[in-house]
Amino acid sequence: MPPVAAQEAETIVATYVLVHGGGHGGWCWGRVARLLRAAGHEVFTPTLTGLGERSHLVSAATNLDTHIDDVVNVLQYEDITDAILVGHSYAGMVITGVADRALARVGHLVFLEACRPRNGESLYDTGPDVIDWARSSGRTVDGVELVLWPSEGVVEAFGIRAPEDAAWALERLTPHPWKTMEQALRMVNEDAVRRIPFTNINAPGMVMDGRTPESRRRALEGDRVWEIDAGHDLMLTAPKETAELLLRLV
Repeated sequence: MPPVAAQEAETIVATYVLVHGGGHGGWCWGRVARLLRAAGHEVFTPTLTGLGERSHLVSAATNLDTHIDDVVNVLQYEDITDAILVGHSYAGMVITGVADRALARVGHLVFLEACRPRNGESLYDTGPDVIDWARSSGRTVDGVELVLWPSEGVVEAFGIRAPEDAAWALERLTPHPWKTMEQALRMVNEDAVRRIPFTNINAPGMVMDGRTPESRRRALEGDRVWEIDAGHDLMLTAPKETAELLLRLV
């Protein structure tokens, strides 16, 4: 019979909150979420306002603060504490803001192919070349500037190579509200947020290459720094490997 400590370790249940990146929705985490739940953990995959199945809610007021509030509300209304908060790509902005506003509810930050901003920075500041590319396909609809318009080129840039996966993703991607990318993050607890344990999971490719030197340097910091060579959308292209790394954090 294993010792009591071993039995307790086997029954630890973590809570993962997985936040999608630009143009995506909670749908993109399905494969990873199933693996985490199969391992006995709780998983939440909120969709940010104006994207995915909530795309009909986009408005001229939708900005970075809106998306931070989306996730803060999940933590509060689900009474989540010690969350393993994972942000993909653009959502590095979101989870950093969430940690600032809901400090007591976050136990670990995971930047999955994501920016790790400082106070006063916007997503544009962390990688202007990539964001200019995303904006180049933009359109204004009903007074809202929408960028990263879904296309085969966008899917290819996300590193989704399998034809069936590419077609599946293209059906679900939605254009992204520009305001969220140009708005600067405002933090009041930055020093405390920097003390939260954090992990970087990176993939070589366009997004890393398109970051500023400072943003690339930050991507190589962390309590853990891991790499998966499978394209930007790791949760779709390498769900097993992504889930395995996330499970190491428990």
